Amino acid sequence: MLSEAFSRLELLLGEEAVLRLKQSAFLVCGLGGVGSWAVEALARSGVGALTLVDFDIVKESNLNRQLVALHSTIGRPKAEVMAERLHDIRPDLQLEVVTERLTPENIDDLLNRKEHWDGVLDAIDERPAKLALLEACVRRGIPVVSSMGAANKLSADHVTVADISKTSGCPFAKLVRKELRRRGVTQGVTCVYSPELPVEVSPEAGEELREAPGEKRPLGSIVTVTAIFGMRCAQALLEPLMDSASRPHRGGWHAWRT
Repeated sequence: MLSEAFSRLELLLGEEAVLRLKQSAFLVCGLGGVGSWAVEALARSGVGALTLVDFDIVKESNLNRQLVALHSTIGRPKAEVMAERLHDIRPDLQLEVVTERLTPENIDDLLNRKEHWDGVLDAIDERPAKLALLEACVRRGIPVVSSMGAANKLSADHVTVADISKTSGCPFAKLVRKELRRRGVTQGVTCVYSPELPVEVSPEAGEELREAPGEKRPLGSIVTVTAIFGMRCAQALLEPLMDSASRPHRGGWHAWRT
């Protein structure tokens, strides 16, 4: 039996799987409404090393959905707040914090920080960086899970996981799929998305929430959807190491599925 902190996890997965998780390393890009929940799930699941990338600070408008957002953390870098929380949960966790904006130009340097990544989580919104990150991961053969559009969605029941080639009903996934195809990438990106059509809001809604002239109008969001996006992202990253399909189930696998 490993440490008591992961005794319940070991009961579920077995010692070998827990050891694989302990030796794993993940890169998480974006610590907002999706990424913050995903990275904590990774830490609580016993992964060995995490590199956190986020240039933004905590804002009052983050309080409705982001794990790092508290009144006491407003104005602080999200990555630093997240690192402190994770160290409180897991003092043994190997953490690297990168508080710089992810761009197409610095993605290779970021991916080169480790010789091996067990997975990359893309939870960023900026399209040029997102597309460059996804393309680079596919080219390098790095498993990557990408969050599609969680904004303006209300139904938690619709959140699902599929390869980018099989996504449907999500306007943002359609855009990403189209842009990746232009780069010669047609599959190999695991997407967490919802086929629920976005909630319709009036063209004027959110105008007063723009934080800077020329900035895009903010979109609506609710934690019951964004957090589930994050948890599904974490599950998709962890699954190859957990090998849950090999674990016996009461009544047999067929009985569980039916």
